[in-house]
Amino acid sequence: MIAELTLPTASPEETQEVGRVMGILAQPGDVYLLEGPLGAGKTCLVQGFARGLEVTSFVRSPTFVLMARHQGRLTLHHIDLYRLSDPVEAWDLGIDEQLFDEGVCMVEWADRAADIFPEGCLWAHLDYAAGVTHRTITFSKGSPRYRPMLKRLMETFPASRDAGV
Repeated sequence: MIAELTLPTASPEETQEVGRVMGILAQPGDVYLLEGPLGAGKTCLVQGFARGLEVTSFVRSPTFVLMARHQGRLTLHHIDLYRLSDPVEAWDLGIDEQLFDEGVCMVEWADRAADIFPEGCLWAHLDYAAGVTHRTITFSKGSPRYRPMLKRLMETFPASRDAGV
């Protein structure tokens, strides 16, 4: 397990830029689990991630359809668990098909079904920070496969704080 990395962002565009760098470095089978309060920037991060994957379709939160698929360099499975009342409902959606294929998954509101995800997924906690548009993105609990990406994020966004990535 690797230590955590916290990146501050000052605008939605900066949050998207973090996502874009992640998307450029994404590998088949990556699973990113996003959590945080409403409006903290989860969908902004996914939009940037999609750009990094060279997705050309518009990416919005699939809150009502629960899952969306976007084709780019890799298939992006964008999942939103906000409306789930029980983690078992995620299995009923067929989430396992997306988690274990050769695309990448980004799951918003993953904490609503935290127990269903395999170990080694990279968690990203997004939260409000000082200022109206300022946010923090804290990455944690990922397997060593995410270490190169976290190092690149730390180099690209030098205001980041880390605990030994």
